[in-house]
Formats: sequence, structure tokens, C-alpha cells
Amino acid sequence: MEPIPRVATPIEQYMPTLTRLIIILAILAGLVYAGMIALVTFVHPTQTEMTIRIPPERLNQKPDQPK
Repeated sequence: MEPIPRVATPIEQYMPTLTRLIIILAILAGLVYAGMIALVTFVHPTQTEMTIRIPPERLNQKPDQPK
């Protein structure tokens, strides 16, 4: 029994491997870029005030004392 010959699809007939790779990478890059645009557009960070207390001993150290 002879193996059935593989018939190339129309895309495989006209598109070489390197071109296919470049097109796939361009589509993936476009999806990543679209995702970044969507994040910038739809996600709004919440702004809150922060207060950090620093002990006065850390601010006014004498030069001869190590930290």
C-alpha cells in the first residue's frame, strides 16, 4: 500500500517559512501592543496618601556614631 501524498494547502503554496514566521511574530507583537493599550485605557490606579514615620534618632545622628 502506498502512502497518501500530502497536498499543500493554498497558504503553504504561496507563503515561505520565513515569511510565515515574520507574519506570526508581527501578529503576536500587535496583540501585545493592543493589550498594553487596553491596560492604559481601562485600568485606573487609585491614589492614596502615604505617611511614613521616621524616628528622630535616625534623622539626627551624630557623625561619630555608626548607623
